[in-house]
Amino acid sequence: MKRTLFLTAAVMLLAGTFAFAKESTLIDFTLLDADTVADENGNPTENSRTVMDYSVAAGATFTSDQKSLMKTSLALPRWEVELNSSARNVEAVAYSQVVAAPVKDTADVPFAGSNVMGVRVIFPTWNNNANARIVPPFEIQAYEPLSDADENGNRLQPTDEQKGKYLFEEGYGLVKNVGTLKSIAVTTMGMNYPHQLYVLLKDNDGVERRYLMGNLYFDGWKTLQWNNPDYISEVRTREIRVYPIYPRGLPFVKFCGFQVTRDASHIGDNFIGYFKDVKIIYDLAVLSADRDIDDEDLWGIIGKKEQARQNNEMSRFGNKQVNRFIEQEKMATEETFSSSLEAGSDSNAQATDAAK
Repeated sequence: MKRTLFLTAAVMLLAGTFAFAKESTLIDFTLLDADTVADENGNPTENSRTVMDYSVAAGATFTSDQKSLMKTSLALPRWEVELNSSARNVEAVAYSQVVAAPVKDTADVPFAGSNVMGVRVIFPTWNNNANARIVPPFEIQAYEPLSDADENGNRLQPTDEQKGKYLFEEGYGLVKNVGTLKSIAVTTMGMNYPHQLYVLLKDNDGVERRYLMGNLYFDGWKTLQWNNPDYISEVRTREIRVYPIYPRGLPFVKFCGFQVTRDASHIGDNFIGYFKDVKIIYDLAVLSADRDIDDEDLWGIIGKKEQARQNNEMSRFGNKQVNRFIEQEKMATEETFSSSLEAGSDSNAQATDAAK
């Protein structure tokens, strides 16, 4: 009896050792509601979890009031549609956009009553291949530490529970400790469009890859899945690679966006799509273990590397956002001309002053 229990325990231990695939939500768009940084009408404009302050990259010529406005986040209306040259024209650029799309409370889905990502793209109506990338307003930061934000979008000091965690983990676009990808899944609503859907991911080496999820030629909610054709399930046929445990940083993947491609033979004009989330199944790059010595507290090597990477990411992100802020400040805000026939208009006042 004891021998049988021992063998059973050994088999269970081995099964647990080789069951290394893990599922995580890479990004969940129902989490990206605007809930902070109110505009002049009191409506929130940014997502408190992902709000970023890019005034650190602004020069000394900006006032403190201007720098206080230099914030952005992954709130759904902030996402962008990038059209390729074959699809780019004035109308397409102006009306292709991302919005927060509310799901009806009566919908037969677990996320009923929540907002998902709604996308509108205007493709050419003539026979021409075209594609559109749906991308976040900035590249998701892999080394931004987790902390709360106040009602104005200013980051607070991390709590003890938040230390060692990252801002964009837990469904906001980043998954750490990722080895080989086994599968990717996208929950989307099809609208009978024949276009192809790709998921864009970037790894810790800065290499961006796209994964074909299939076409959107169906009606209703569906989970599209990509399976790695080169994934080896049998551990005995795998190539075993052993790396030093410390100070190798944890590999990661982050979400770069979607790509929708339209074939020249398919119908053009408006494309409407809805997306709920992106999930991945992957091998762990490193087995988490409680070690006898805290290597990082003693040497601090990973912390220094990640701080340098974070500073580099923030510099690139900040420069891009500051240039957009400057361009927005230069844009005309008037919708109509002021009347020269009404009393008290600027032109009448100037004419009166000139007559005096």
